[in-house]
Amino acid sequence: MSDDHTHVQEFFGARAADWDSRFPDDGPAYASAVADLGLREGDRVLDAGCGTGRALTPLRAAVGATGVVVGIDLTPAMLQAAVRAGRDRDGKLLLADVAALPLRSRSLDAVFAAGLIAHLPRPADDLRELARVVRPGGVLALFHPIGRAALAARQGRQITPDDLRAEPNLRPLLAVSGWRMTSYVDEDARFLALAVREG
Repeated sequence: MSDDHTHVQEFFGARAADWDSRFPDDGPAYASAVADLGLREGDRVLDAGCGTGRALTPLRAAVGATGVVVGIDLTPAMLQAAVRAGRDRDGKLLLADVAALPLRSRSLDAVFAAGLIAHLPRPADDLRELARVVRPGGVLALFHPIGRAALAARQGRQITPDDLRAEPNLRPLLAVSGWRMTSYVDEDARFLALAVREG
């Protein structure tokens, strides 16, 4: 794993034990975003930057017993918290970097990524790596359980014009990375951008 991620591992490692208790009401937002992926029984899906695995249960429900659910994260403590919560029963957990996924090209139908894009040191390259492991026509969901303005207010900061999640920035970023944005929602109650794997 790249040293670029040390600060991310330190930040999330220090917060892993009480992460779920800090955001106890996010479950329905995760389930709703997973539903918008349009997964089918037997699909193969990656939860990229899965953290404590809050998306794994709705992802498993969407793909059923014949589907494949994989959760990857950079932070061992987050994966340990996912195991303590029993979410490893819903998907295989891997310690991995989205910049170098241990997955075959075109092996997945979808990627779910909650809160990930703000932590990518090389967003175009990392989104391109996510595209590599998804079949053409597969789907990417970039999700956060609250919108950009609400998140900025929670963190005591202003939204800046260079925010990667702003639609004018995100659409071309996805395009150069092998994705075509198909929908974009940025409301107080959620952020969700969906894209389709080109080619």
